[in-house]
Amino acid sequence: MRFFRAVLLTACVAPFLGAQVPQSEYQSRRAALATALPGDGVLLVLGAPEPVENYLNFWQSQNFRYLTGFLEPNAALVIVRRGGSSRAMLFVPPKDPAQEVWTGERLGVDGARAQLGLEGRDAGTLRTVLDSLLSGGGTLYAVGDFSRGGGADVPGQATPRTVHDQFLDAIKGRHRTVKVADVNELVMRLRGRKSTAELGLIRDAAAVSAAAHREAMRAIEPGMNEFEIQAIAEYTFRRNGGDGPSYGSIVGSGSNSTVLHYNRDDRFMRADEVVTMDMAAYYGGYSADITRTVPVGGTFSPAQRDIYSVVLAAQTAAERQIRPGVSSAVLNDSALAVLKTGLARLGLIEAPDATYDCGTAGRAGRCPQYRLYYMHGLGHPIGLDVHDVDAYTSGALAEGSVFTIEPGVYVRANTVDIIPNVAANAALRARIASAVQKYANIGVRIEDDYVVTASGFDRITADVPRDIDAVEREMAQPTGPAPRNAARVESYRRLKP
Repeated sequence: MRFFRAVLLTACVAPFLGAQVPQSEYQSRRAALATALPGDGVLLVLGAPEPVENYLNFWQSQNFRYLTGFLEPNAALVIVRRGGSSRAMLFVPPKDPAQEVWTGERLGVDGARAQLGLEGRDAGTLRTVLDSLLSGGGTLYAVGDFSRGGGADVPGQATPRTVHDQFLDAIKGRHRTVKVADVNELVMRLRGRKSTAELGLIRDAAAVSAAAHREAMRAIEPGMNEFEIQAIAEYTFRRNGGDGPSYGSIVGSGSNSTVLHYNRDDRFMRADEVVTMDMAAYYGGYSADITRTVPVGGTFSPAQRDIYSVVLAAQTAAERQIRPGVSSAVLNDSALAVLKTGLARLGLIEAPDATYDCGTAGRAGRCPQYRLYYMHGLGHPIGLDVHDVDAYTSGALAEGSVFTIEPGVYVRANTVDIIPNVAANAALRARIASAVQKYANIGVRIEDDYVVTASGFDRITADVPRDIDAVEREMAQPTGPAPRNAARVESYRRLKP
């Protein structure tokens, strides 16, 4: 394929920041969490356990990573809050040279203390220390992977018990008078406001992801398989210092472009189709999220241009509203108005606010017609998780808010069949049938990442072409694996212990 035959080219990527989170920031996060606790007590933050099989990949619990920066399994953070002061201890497995033959070198107690500036303790003593701290009763505040939706101390749970649930159950069994409170929500509130270092890492994730999308655009040609594009993108992530994909890469061509979370990525692409690529990288633990839809043959057909233009207009309408103090609902309303008007103009719905009968035999119901083609929300915050938290989710946009805008239109070939075949829908089904046939199997999603600034916003994924002419020009460029961005890789090296 062209990707492997072509001459190497220089990548055009966004300016590199070389961000990383300093230990002083982790200390500030822990202090802020201790202050936010409802009262005195013991805070226990559990890290992710070692995988049962040592050939499986380990990924640290995000809340634990946020508070410690420690990336090894079977660790725990304990903070004792008493009378306005607090003491933090990090419990980690001791070094074991024999076990490290299998797992690789671990920091151990002394290494964790030296690297993280925390009081290091042997993880084997965690139970004994907690028993001592809780011997007089009080409150244990817990952060971890708990299965119970109502909190760590709610009985009658029917879902499978996690390792962290079982650990807390054992504590409660030994300390009947201790109150256990799930405070994961307090950590999520802290995570909602991104620091300068975090924003820098998200920008770096966006730059790595953007480079991968441009490589993919240049490589696409009819006859390739979707998984080849996935492989090119994920190779580019890693080659430029990324941790890997921040979610399962979506490469959907033809009818697969109309499937929202399609990730089989194993179909051969044809020249007369579009391919939707929803792919992005983690970098230093932080995620980006980018989607582009492009013509497999390199040039949009008139029908593909029609759908693409509606989606792009909806996205730009939303982004024009971005500024501090604006509610996310305003962005959604702006995008939706443009999208509904566009669908009506193309004959895919009867009118912008038209509905159809979506009820059942036992329950009447009316549904917006536009929902036949646009079934998801406008966007979401990004951060340590690709679907993260942000201050604006409970109010207005604030300077430093970081999130996606990703409208889409998905015209499935069987759209008419999705509409209940009842008398009330007969006219609608007949009226839109020809438009559905014209645009069948064209699914378009365009997704970018945004940071709110004092005066407006910065589209941090702007390096990926999105205008129709720009996409076609990019796809016409010679292709080949671009050289690594040396500065980015060097910074990634500094992020590693």
